Amino acid sequence: MNTFSIPKAYHNEINALIKSGHYYNTDDFIKDAIRSLFEYKPAMKIDAAIELYKEEKVSLGKAAEIAGMNIIQFKEVLRNRGIIRKIGSGSVKELENNIMRLEKLVK
Repeated sequence: MNTFSIPKAYHNEINALIKSGHYYNTDDFIKDAIRSLFEYKPAMKIDAAIELYKEEKVSLGKAAEIAGMNIIQFKEVLRNRGIIRKIGSGSVKELENNIMRLEKLVK
């Protein structure tokens, strides 16, 4: 889990919202704040999805879902930003096995 610090004034305001019943705890506040941020600034959600995809932490389909797009739309965003999509499995051995399987199917 990541830790972070916030200014004391924000800390006091968050605690006041929790005490007044708007949030159950700090985690609930943070989740709502992040959700609200992504709703207000949807481009940031797209940027986050692209970074996760580039770092191979999520698949193309999952990245599109995070960005709030279908796969075709997300592919277009990647193309417009000059990001090359990774296609297929990662290791050379896996690629060689896939080629051999395809060659058998063609024969």
